Amino acid sequence: MIFSPYARVGRDLPAVLLMLSVFVLPGGARAQTTTPQEWIEIGTRAHGGFGALIPIGIRIGLDALQRLKTSPRGVIVRYRSGETAPCPCVADGIMVATQASPGQGTLKVLDEKAGQGLLLDVEIEDRKTGATLRYRVASRWLPQVVTWNKTLDPLGRYQAVMAADALFEVAGP
Repeated sequence: MIFSPYARVGRDLPAVLLMLSVFVLPGGARAQTTTPQEWIEIGTRAHGGFGALIPIGIRIGLDALQRLKTSPRGVIVRYRSGETAPCPCVADGIMVATQASPGQGTLKVLDEKAGQGLLLDVEIEDRKTGATLRYRVASRWLPQVVTWNKTLDPLGRYQAVMAADALFEVAGP
């Protein structure tokens, strides 16, 4: 039998990979590994229901993390509702996707309203670099959101939002 310091590495590699997946990857790789059903469960727990505004927030949050090349908890969110928005529900979707939190001061729902013709206006800033993205959803989407809520179950709402073309405009890096 040949003894080598590398022999143990080969034998222990599966255990090391398992530990990495459990302890290192969940924060950074969460978006890639979270299933639609899990997003529905998380969104429902955080918000109390899963209307179509929640997956809009999830989609915006995931898009921001990807564009900013940062991980959950790595952003500051400033959210403004539009005049026609029924509530700032989208902020809860952004919260679950980015792990920004009102309690930690990294998610703020501002009293200031979004501009004319907007359902929402949200800035998402990378905490380390200061790079900021601005997302806007036009009020013209509200009738579609209402239709999704009336005609689709939670999974259908999630899928419809994720597939919607030109759902938001984004400006920034």
